[in-house]
Amino acid sequence: MPKSAHIQCAGEAALIVYLGDESSPEVAARVQALGDSLRQSLGTILVDLIPSYASLLVLYDPLRSDRYHVSQRIRASLEDLPVITASNGRLVEIPVYYSPESGEDLESLAISKGLSTQEVIDIHSEQEYRVYAIGFAPGFAYLGDVDTRIAAPRLSTPRQSVPRGAVAIADRQTAVYPASSPGGWNLIGRSPLKMFDPLAKEPMPVHVGDRVRFTPIGRADFLAAGGSL
Repeated sequence: MPKSAHIQCAGEAALIVYLGDESSPEVAARVQALGDSLRQSLGTILVDLIPSYASLLVLYDPLRSDRYHVSQRIRASLEDLPVITASNGRLVEIPVYYSPESGEDLESLAISKGLSTQEVIDIHSEQEYRVYAIGFAPGFAYLGDVDTRIAAPRLSTPRQSVPRGAVAIADRQTAVYPASSPGGWNLIGRSPLKMFDPLAKEPMPVHVGDRVRFTPIGRADFLAAGGSL
């Protein structure tokens, strides 16, 4: 088993696997690969897998197996993991209408960083992000890592309502709000893409381990794609 990995008990029928000491695209890719492997090796023993930045929670059926057996399966999967790089994972493009109209904090963020609004847009959209985790709300994907030039702390006073599709930054993370909700992230644009649709065949367009690139679009294209302001 890799030296950076270790397994701990997380409850009566749960084990948590730590694959690194801190988050990184490479560690996130290993978390995803381990999950794929365990789905195959555990089969009906598996109840659920919950990935996070650098760990994987494994929930199993105690009537079908025990902690020792599941631990051995996990160790075997860890030994057989292929060499994982940050480039692994599906690439998903998310269209974004960046503007002060669609992103209330775009101008203030630019001023605080000594940049123009266009420079903020260029920096945010020129790189790929890794989906580290999905939480807070269904479809809320935590993406990293934001360039330090535009990284910004959460707002001191969260908004009572952030619109669906809002693209935002908090520290070195970025995300798209899947539904209208309270929130304290810095808003820089809005996407027409639905990040969670319970009626769709695939409810979420992104999954842990995927890579995301934001694609700037104009106001007309945003509205034509179903966005609203």
